[in-house]
Amino acid sequence: MTTTIITQEITLQSADNHRLANLSGQFDSHLRQIEQRLKVDIASRGNQFSVTGASVMVNVTCELIQQLYACTATQHLSPEDIHIAMQDASIDQLVVQLDKTTASDAIFIKTKHAVIRGRGANQQDYLKKIMQHDINFGVGPAGTGKTYLAVACAVDALLNERVSRIILVRPAVEAGEKLGFLPGDMAQKVDPYLRPLYDALYEMLGFERVEKLLEKGVVEVAPLAFMRGRTLNDAFIILDEAQNTTTEQIKMFLTRIGFGSTAVVTGDITQIDLPSAKLSGLTHVLNVLKDVEGISFTFFNARDVVRHPLVQRIVMAYEAYEQKHPKH
Repeated sequence: MTTTIITQEITLQSADNHRLANLSGQFDSHLRQIEQRLKVDIASRGNQFSVTGASVMVNVTCELIQQLYACTATQHLSPEDIHIAMQDASIDQLVVQLDKTTASDAIFIKTKHAVIRGRGANQQDYLKKIMQHDINFGVGPAGTGKTYLAVACAVDALLNERVSRIILVRPAVEAGEKLGFLPGDMAQKVDPYLRPLYDALYEMLGFERVEKLLEKGVVEVAPLAFMRGRTLNDAFIILDEAQNTTTEQIKMFLTRIGFGSTAVVTGDITQIDLPSAKLSGLTHVLNVLKDVEGISFTFFNARDVVRHPLVQRIVMAYEAYEQKHPKH
């Protein structure tokens, strides 16, 4: 089923340059924020705005712009105000509806060094969910692309200035993250555990650019324990190997998410390295948040493995064995 694309023009009354600048945000950042969430294109010239996209989203965008312009008479708009206004407009349901009508449209991410496409329906669905939700879970065995595709979405968001930084997080060594005995500074202590994420970044951006981004702090490496007390705005955050978090740690991580940020949590609940007495935070959170609106879940299985064919057979063999010999 195809989606009808339209262009609608609106003229804001009582044009005032200060109010129009307030509405658009610095360097049109507020308009870009609306474009990303509502999947439309907005062009402006003075008090005249042109909105292009799926008809239902164009109508919502035009109404939203008029509402926000009315607010500029009495307040200075922030990214948080734009975010809350879109939430109040109940746009999430519209985005889901739009997604269903465009399910046949393949998503691909283009970087300087690679073009990344989701292989199969499940990976395509995963990419769409990450682009539409603030918090996302990708759960499944090794080789299903859950971490690689999350990094691709992070790179795409950074290159298109939808976020200002990428933060890579992983529990290191063990759930307690006892890193003190390892040599080097904090980045050097954690680097070995984030190697899969680095490899994906190098493939998409090139070694020199990644190193420069690391030096500038645009790409940040953070052990999970060091996330406590922070609020992360305007960032793309990836928590990898989340099956090795405790229930307290993953709750702490999820409550760090700020405005303008996207979080992707990946893990494999069949490869938990925690002591047997500890409950995996990933296993627990999947049950706690399963009915929370605005959070997406994608579950991969052996059919989604895109590595060597033997990897797929190994995963399937383990799945079959565990069905016959369930753990008590």
